[in-house]
Amino acid sequence: MKKISIIYWSGTGNTEKMAELISEGAVSSDTKVNLLNVSSATIEDVTGADVIALGCSAMGDEVLEEGEMEPFVESIQDKLSGKNVALFGSYGWGDGQWMRDWKERMENSNAILINDGLMVNGEPDGEGIKECKELGKKLASL
Repeated sequence: MKKISIIYWSGTGNTEKMAELISEGAVSSDTKVNLLNVSSATIEDVTGADVIALGCSAMGDEVLEEGEMEPFVESIQDKLSGKNVALFGSYGWGDGQWMRDWKERMENSNAILINDGLMVNGEPDGEGIKECKELGKKLASL
């Protein structure tokens, strides 16, 4: 059975909603989806998964949230080599620099990126809902 860990941080609930939609899309008879707020995630949730999706909204000057998500990402970077990783997050301003920087970090960790970073402006609706569920299906198909 394929194990998928979806680990996220959400300030307003928008990235949490994205994580839930991705999880819905990933559910199938041969997958086990572990949906976790980063505050309860462990390194084992990363090392024991076949596929990892990491989500965080843009913060401040387009950076990852610095209290929980940034330290978690830093703690797992050396565990991502050869792992299938997807990135996602919501934003309300800017042009996606936080996602481009995050993608580069994952590439430098030799993660196998399966997307360019799914970004949704504000709360997912319409096309955003569809994109989240499609990403979940893609995670399950790897």
